[in-house]
Amino acid sequence: MSTELKVPFSKPSISEEEEKAVLDVIRSGWLTTGNVTLEFEKEFSNFMNSSVVNNNVQSLAVNSNTSGMILAMHACGVKAGTHVITTPYTFVSTAACAKHLGADVVFCDIEKDSYNIDADKIQEILEKNEKTHKYNFTAIVPVHIAGTVCNMKKIMELAKKYNLKVIEDAAHSFPSLTDMGYAGTIGDAGVFSFYATKPLTTAEGGMICAKEPALIKNMQMMRLHGMDRTTWDRYTSPKASWMYDIIAPGYKFNLPDILSALGRVQLKRTQEFYEKRKHIAEIYNREFSKLDFVEIPPDCQGNAWHLYLLRLKLDKLKIDRDDFSKQLQTCGIGISMHFIPLFHFSYWQGLDSSFTKENYPNAEDHFIRTISMPLWPDMTEEMAYMTIDAVKQIGMENYAG
Repeated sequence: MSTELKVPFSKPSISEEEEKAVLDVIRSGWLTTGNVTLEFEKEFSNFMNSSVVNNNVQSLAVNSNTSGMILAMHACGVKAGTHVITTPYTFVSTAACAKHLGADVVFCDIEKDSYNIDADKIQEILEKNEKTHKYNFTAIVPVHIAGTVCNMKKIMELAKKYNLKVIEDAAHSFPSLTDMGYAGTIGDAGVFSFYATKPLTTAEGGMICAKEPALIKNMQMMRLHGMDRTTWDRYTSPKASWMYDIIAPGYKFNLPDILSALGRVQLKRTQEFYEKRKHIAEIYNREFSKLDFVEIPPDCQGNAWHLYLLRLKLDKLKIDRDDFSKQLQTCGIGISMHFIPLFHFSYWQGLDSSFTKENYPNAEDHFIRTISMPLWPDMTEEMAYMTIDAVKQIGMENYAG
C-alpha cells in the first residue's frame, strides 16, 4: 500500500475553451460583474426553461450558494421571529443562513432509504404546530442530496396548504430533471452551487432561480448593497454614471465576470459532464452490487450523480466507517463524507438540548455508514476499478460474515 493519492476525490474538468474565456475577460479590462455575468444569467435561464414544465425562470448569479440562500430566504420573508423547516443532513450553511437573518430552525429527519428530508415528517411537524402554535413557520428548505431530488410533489402540497415558501437548496442537483421541472426551479426559489467540486464550476459561485418578479427584483437589489442600479449600468450608461440610490441595507454577493466566463463554458458542457459521471456511477453500481457488505446509493428520476454515497453494512464488517475510510486513503483513494449531521456540532447542540442523534435516527444511521467515493467527469474507468478493488480488498480483509 502507498500514501500516494492515486484517485483524487474530485477534480474539475477545464478545457482550453474555459481558459480562453477567462483570458478574454482579463484582457477586456472589465473584471467585475458586467456583461459576461448578464449573459451567463440569461443562458442559465434558457437552460432551465428548456424543460416543458418551466418557461419563466429567471436567474441571478451570486458569489456562493450560501449568499444565494441568504438572498432567497430574505426575499421569502425569513427574519427574526420566524422559523424554517430543514434537514440536519446538510452542509452547515443551509441552516446558518436562516440564523444570519435572525430566524430559528426546526429540523426534520431524513427518509430511511434516502439522504433527503422526509416529507411525511414535515407534515407531522406542521400538523402538530397547528395545535400548539409553537412556531411561526415561513418556509420549508428541502436539500437535494448528492444529485437526488426530494419529494417535491408532497412538499409543494404542504407549502400550499400552510401558506409557506419553498426554498430549494439545490447545491448538489444540477442538472436534475424531474416531471416537475429541473430541481431548483420547482419551489419559490432554488439556489445552485458552482463550487470547485460541483457538476458546473466557477471555482466559487452560485445561481438563484425564481419565477416571481417581486422575488427576483428584491434579490437583485439586495445582491449589491441595496443599490437601485448595477455596477455595469453605472459605468457604461451614457447617462450620469455616478448617480444611484440605496433602497435597503444590502449585501456584496455579486459574481464577477472572470468566474462567469468559466461558468458559461461549463454550462455548454453540461450534458458531456453528466454522461461521464453517470458512466462511472453505473460501473460502481454494477460492481458494488456484487458485494454483500455495502449498499449502493439511492437513485431517483433525474439523478444528477453529483456524489456517489456508498453505505457500509456494518454488521458485515469488523471495522467501522472511519477505519474503512482511513484504509481507503492508505490505498491512495480520495474520499470524503457528506454530511456530518448538524446535531454533531457544538453550536447547534447548544441551541436545543433535544437536538441529538437519538431524535434523528435516519440521519445518524446514514452518517455512520456512508463514505463519499471519487466521482468526477474526467475520471477514467481504470480509476473507477482501482477504487472498486480497494473497497473489495478492505471489505474482505475485515469481513465479519
